[in-house]
Amino acid sequence: MTSEQHNEQSPQRPPERPPGRTPEQTPSQLPTVTYAFAVCRRCDPAALAGLPGLDDAAPVRTLAAGPLTAVVQDVSAVDFAEDALRQRLTDRDELERCARAHHEVIMAASAVTPTVPLPFATLYLGDARVRAALREKEESFLAALGRFNGRVEWGVKVYTAPAPPASSPAPPSGVAPGVAPGVAAGNGRAYLDRVRSRHQVREQHQNDALQAAERVDAVVRGLAVAARRLRPHGVEVTGAHRTHVLNAAYLIDSARESELRAALEALRREETAVQIELSGPWAPYSFADGPDGGVPR
Repeated sequence: MTSEQHNEQSPQRPPERPPGRTPEQTPSQLPTVTYAFAVCRRCDPAALAGLPGLDDAAPVRTLAAGPLTAVVQDVSAVDFAEDALRQRLTDRDELERCARAHHEVIMAASAVTPTVPLPFATLYLGDARVRAALREKEESFLAALGRFNGRVEWGVKVYTAPAPPASSPAPPSGVAPGVAPGVAAGNGRAYLDRVRSRHQVREQHQNDALQAAERVDAVVRGLAVAARRLRPHGVEVTGAHRTHVLNAAYLIDSARESELRAALEALRREETAVQIELSGPWAPYSFADGPDGGVPR
């Protein structure tokens, strides 16, 4: 399911931006659109009580459509029009606030029922359009909810462990008076050998980390029902002191959490060339786009 305003796969043009607010309008009188967070079978509204969502002028609520329920919220059509949303996404603080609010609602729903997370900024012109989208995708949503029942997503990141410090090779000194040219050449070759050796050590360190990451992936994949490799982070996220060599998501039965943690503890002791980080459990974000999004066993 995707946004009618921004990413719906249909030839419809985006709706025109509604007129701006007038001073005499109260929040309840402003035009709204329906923001959709997630899809489930049934969700106890009490699990969503008190969540601010994206716009605290209206509550986060459920919207039934046949066997499915959408978790939605009415948001200002002005504040979430295409231009306004684009501007909001360029504001780092506002983007973080909205992303956290989106995630908070999805996690609240997934804590009480199997849930298909929807992409950030999934917007519809009204409840009727949400129901129509759920009916259109009913079969795929029900299949996804069946896959997610009793399962959660875990994230595993593997980084190169910091390499042992190595002193930089000193360049050869100048040729002193009376020193034979052959001696100076020997000093230069020794310097180049030291540089080459440092490069080889770094390459070996990286290769060891990559092989360790593959072993980590193989172990966790053996516990999972589906797995997905994600793009590793760059140095702007990890810092220059380590390299991200594995970024993966795994869909795992909830009952296997202790088994997963024990396996990673053993791997941390064995794989000294890397640092291993576990995050979760999460709603199954990485597998929400269907079985092709993962690697089924």
